[in-house]
Amino acid sequence: MIDSVSRVGGAEQGLVAMAPQLVRSGVKLDVAYLKDSPGGFQPELTGAGADVFGVGRATRGRTLAALRGLVRERRPDLVHTTLYESDVLGRAAALSARTPVVSSLVNSAYGPEHLNARGLSPWKVRAAQTVDAVTAQGTRRFHALTRHVAGAMAQRLRVPRERIDVVPRGRDPELLGTVTPERRAAVRAALGLPQDAPVVLAAARQQYQKGLDVLLEAWPAVLRAEPGAVLLLAGSAGTETARLTALAEAAGGVRFLGPRGDVFDLMAASDAFAVPSRWEGLGSAAMEAMGVGVPLVCADVPALRETVGSEDYARLVPAEQPAALAAALVDTVQDRASARVRAKSARARFLTSFTLHQVSAQMVGFYERSLRLRTI
Repeated sequence: MIDSVSRVGGAEQGLVAMAPQLVRSGVKLDVAYLKDSPGGFQPELTGAGADVFGVGRATRGRTLAALRGLVRERRPDLVHTTLYESDVLGRAAALSARTPVVSSLVNSAYGPEHLNARGLSPWKVRAAQTVDAVTAQGTRRFHALTRHVAGAMAQRLRVPRERIDVVPRGRDPELLGTVTPERRAAVRAALGLPQDAPVVLAAARQQYQKGLDVLLEAWPAVLRAEPGAVLLLAGSAGTETARLTALAEAAGGVRFLGPRGDVFDLMAASDAFAVPSRWEGLGSAAMEAMGVGVPLVCADVPALRETVGSEDYARLVPAEQPAALAAALVDTVQDRASARVRAKSARARFLTSFTLHQVSAQMVGFYERSLRLRTI
């Protein structure tokens, strides 16, 4: 069960990437989603061998009833919920149907950074935490994307850390491809970019969490050092769009690309990939950039450091510090030899930790343990 199967979210992309591997591993996969997702991943999920059900209704009560009915009809061995609405309603539906339920913890939530985030009401955050924590008590086991998320959410949901397994997301290295001169030249030509221009890419939803405003505040300093540099921003609009547009107009040298299906190609055409997030659960875009082999510049927040590893693999800078971010980007595009060494090491790390085959096998193991073990 997942909130949606739209093409813009990391959880949704992770599901559609893993679905074929799960089915090939012998998992009979049903996917239930709560929100209408026109143009979403339904065809890919069906093509992978999953049965897909849209169960969203006009109210939460009706959606809960639809979920409960689906569980009773399909009679799964295990219900796996992902994202807040599906966690809360899916746990309730599964437990009422006497079906074991597990949940994914894909982000650290309910911390100080969320209470202070623009556009979030502190009391609503605490109310959501209370509901999440109450429904979590009946959950058999949890899957977290990183050790950081596991530790933070064990405390915030009041569940034993021992009930949380850590399995990252994975990607198919064949699908990602690698950086080659031919790929770089073709993508730049299609975008109308000079072949020798320093290009920085960020790919993220335009939300406060992603820190794109920090990147745009850093960009004028990058342009002073590299006047021909171009910043590409790929991703869907969000609550920060108006602010980001204003910052981009003031800075110059910025192109908004909107949602893209060719982000891996964009990575291969870039000199640096920026991940300026205020917090992350894993940092899927950073992990993908590691797989492609593009030099990384990341905010030094716990989950990103855990994913990236260390400064042997990426430039890590303090979060929400535009001057430090600008300096790291300038260093990356100017000292290309060192940047290539880090990118090569990062790709090797990706191949040992984040391939889709490895991660899918770990998830099947998580399901098998969850069926064997009762709540600790």
